[in-house]
Amino acid sequence: MSSRLYPMAAGNFAIGTGMFVTAGLLPPISADLGVSRSAAGQLMTVFALAYALLSPMLAALTARMSRRTVLLVAMGVFVAGNTLTALAPTYALVMLTRVVAAAGAAMFTPTSSAVANALTEPERRGRALALVMGGLSVSSAIGVPLGTWLGEAAGWRATLWLVAGLGLVGLVGVAVLVPEVRIPASGRLRERFEPLRDRRVLAVMVTQLLMFAAGFTAYTYIGSLFDLPLPALLWAWGLGGIVGNALGGRLTDAYGPRRMILAGLGASVVFLALVPVANLTIPVALVWAFLWGATGWLVAPAQQFRTVTAVPGSVPIGLGLLSSAQYVGLFVAGLAGGAALDSYGRTGVVVVSAGFGLVALLFTLVTYRERPKVGVPAP
Repeated sequence: MSSRLYPMAAGNFAIGTGMFVTAGLLPPISADLGVSRSAAGQLMTVFALAYALLSPMLAALTARMSRRTVLLVAMGVFVAGNTLTALAPTYALVMLTRVVAAAGAAMFTPTSSAVANALTEPERRGRALALVMGGLSVSSAIGVPLGTWLGEAAGWRATLWLVAGLGLVGLVGVAVLVPEVRIPASGRLRERFEPLRDRRVLAVMVTQLLMFAAGFTAYTYIGSLFDLPLPALLWAWGLGGIVGNALGGRLTDAYGPRRMILAGLGASVVFLALVPVANLTIPVALVWAFLWGATGWLVAPAQQFRTVTAVPGSVPIGLGLLSSAQYVGLFVAGLAGGAALDSYGRTGVVVVSAGFGLVALLFTLVTYRERPKVGVPAP
């Protein structure tokens, strides 16, 4: 099973590197393109918005295609988008090419989750989803620090060429190892939003949106929150993400998604509020970044498992909506974080980030009730 899942993890590694590395490249991007750092941060924002809007539309357009073909087309578009970004001479054109890259990501990531779900027996799905989505967390530990270092040493465009190369590796891996998979799905766009009529599904999406708004309000502008070496912080955060994602899959299988989601959200709020303390010394900052990354990524497999359980007959649609909610959260984070940074400085970013996290925790406590097993009364 793992050999068929690794190419999809590699594709998500490329996608995660291409999206998250923007946070580490704000200074060189702003200097090269002649814009402010908050404006440079909007490159992640436009990527997130394009992903959120295009994901359901592209899913409808590709509904009758085999999932393997969708993965290949998606990664090809992602590679093309990053190549165009590396070549774009102006801020406006760079923004436009991020939309192209986002279109590829919007097809690839939810499709990879659906394929992993289809190829795996139920008792191992938490771990399978963690493996495929682990490409995103691994990218934050390896791809993002490497890309940040490369951007500082050779220019931010060199980093985009690196991302395009990583995408080609994922493309070849899918072509060689991923089998043909057909998952029944409707091609009608309206039906892509039908699950949202179920309040349980809507609650999952709102939690996802708020959770990513909280984490990425701080992450997008992390270079403005710390006076310490940025690549080291990003490496520690990403390493924690790998650990959290791996543990999250196993713990979700063992203890259920609700406990993991609440534990991860609660811990994340605490760590976001501790940013000023973490900025005191590099050892404290590294420990803080590792633990923040671990608790944040602990929730990802649980949210996917929760979605699969809520829409068992429409898994691809449900996972697509989950990805869209995630990227709407990133869009909100980019706007809110940029506004807070311009108006109130780093303190404003920390307050807004922790505030989103607290709202996510309270909302989930109120709305998430696991269905009792047959014959067992509800708590």
